[in-house]
Amino acid sequence: MSFTRQILVFIAIWALLIYIFITKLNATGGENESEDMQKLNQAISMLERSKSIDNDLKRLLDDYNNDAASNDAKADLLKQIHLKFQDNFETQDSLQDSSQQNQRTGIPSLEYELLRRRIGTNILEYWNYMSSEAEKLQKLLSNEVESHQSQKILTDFVQLSREHKRSLLNDFDQMTKNDGYENYRHTEAKALSDLVQKRLYYLQNPTDCATAKKLVCKINKGCGWGCQLHHMVYCFIMAYATERTLILKSKGWRYHKGGFEEIFQPVSKTCLDERGASMGAWPANENVQVLTVPIIDSLNPRPSFLPLAIPADLAPRLTKLHGDPIAWWIGQFVKFLLKPQPETQEMLDNGRKKLGFKKPIVGVHIRRTDKVGTEASFHSLDEYMRSVDEYYNQLEMVQYVEKRRVFLASDDPKVIDEARKNYPHYDVIGDPEIAKIAAVSTRYTDSSLNGIMLDIDLLSKSDFLVCTFSSQVCRVAYEIMQTVYPDAYNRFKSLDDIYYYGGQNSHNVISVLDHKPSTHDQIQVKTGDLIGIAGNHWNGFSKGKNLRTNQNGLFPSFKVNDKVEVANFPKYSHVDEM
Repeated sequence: MSFTRQILVFIAIWALLIYIFITKLNATGGENESEDMQKLNQAISMLERSKSIDNDLKRLLDDYNNDAASNDAKADLLKQIHLKFQDNFETQDSLQDSSQQNQRTGIPSLEYELLRRRIGTNILEYWNYMSSEAEKLQKLLSNEVESHQSQKILTDFVQLSREHKRSLLNDFDQMTKNDGYENYRHTEAKALSDLVQKRLYYLQNPTDCATAKKLVCKINKGCGWGCQLHHMVYCFIMAYATERTLILKSKGWRYHKGGFEEIFQPVSKTCLDERGASMGAWPANENVQVLTVPIIDSLNPRPSFLPLAIPADLAPRLTKLHGDPIAWWIGQFVKFLLKPQPETQEMLDNGRKKLGFKKPIVGVHIRRTDKVGTEASFHSLDEYMRSVDEYYNQLEMVQYVEKRRVFLASDDPKVIDEARKNYPHYDVIGDPEIAKIAAVSTRYTDSSLNGIMLDIDLLSKSDFLVCTFSSQVCRVAYEIMQTVYPDAYNRFKSLDDIYYYGGQNSHNVISVLDHKPSTHDQIQVKTGDLIGIAGNHWNGFSKGKNLRTNQNGLFPSFKVNDKVEVANFPKYSHVDEM
């Protein structure tokens, strides 16, 4: 793709961002309409200015594309293009500042919350695309004989764009904090969590264990701690959906022979006995008292309430509150399951103090010894640290950071030493001894379990998480993070996969904008198309299958919204009224 076409693409994307901000201003209406109209007129005025700048840019590009132009003339034109981009950036900053003033009180509309999060996500998707394409341009220009001036202008442009992205995201965060709905988000997050925890407590504590319907779950699945925990969560979801008390069979557990209940509090105070008058395997008759289920991958038939589905009765409130409803839903089951025994809590508290864990801090999880080369690709320390650097660069635009801190968890002790050597300006917090016992050969021991529990605890309590979502440890930390903050859907950077739940039902997205392929590896998309997503390439494009055309390929990530799957779980209305 030529330099000219790249610049035109940038112009189009900036215009789209402006359109999104204006749409947000118009879509949140209701109260204070006259004030909103005044702000909208101001935004339209700024948009007209931006369009004028775009026209000037197109004229400059036509001149630049003139083969008759000399190298000196082209260098001068590139400088003018750079200045025009800077002018356009400042115009958009003014537009964002005006949108920040539109504050409300009370409870936001669903449309406002969805659009607010979409703007934040699309700023990041835009940056993913632009930075990826700019790197390609830099490589092309580096091969030109007379490219020194062009390279300098492009480097300045990329740097300015990077700062502008940070400014936009900080403005977006400030808009969220000052839009009048912050109290609602904290209150609603607590209320929804309390509601689900109340239902789970009721389910797990029947008045008569001898006659209660039960679901038995053997936790000793042949995999690591994160995988075993997700197996327990799957069993718990099945129990919730069938209104059965979950019974964990954990004696002889490979991590701790005494069982799960010696490390964490029992999941029931009244019913730990798996016996019953009748037993059956899924899908047994609903009248069978004791039900057993296989691992999620072998479940047949597969019910609609498996992940990624959330309960229909909670969906209206949850989709308004949270940017990743399924991660929040999974996090609620993890929260109920992982209630430490006093000794376990003491271990976690002592570990936190010993390591000197304090904020601000970024949690980094690097998996090395297993799955790399088979289920996951190798990623260097520098790749992780680039995302850490970007987090702190953005944070330092709005607050003073005395010391950049990283909590680094890994199954390779050499990574912690490497980080301390190569990044001396960071306070790298980590325990190489924990990393040693996290290796496959020593994984199933009490020490290893303590280490992985401490790692997950500190990763989930970090301000931001950098990891690979191909790792179950990383996904568990992200799920728990949803119980720490009202909405932590965007407090992560995954170097590979998008969030998923092992054994999940299909993950679909819905197109909100048409897309005409510009390369052979892209697919055509029409508004309203359902696309089965296979992953995000974090360069502005995602991969998936258009279920209307059966085409497989790439499509722009910002042109789709996640489809929230909803299933009819029991409503537990009698519990809510208690």
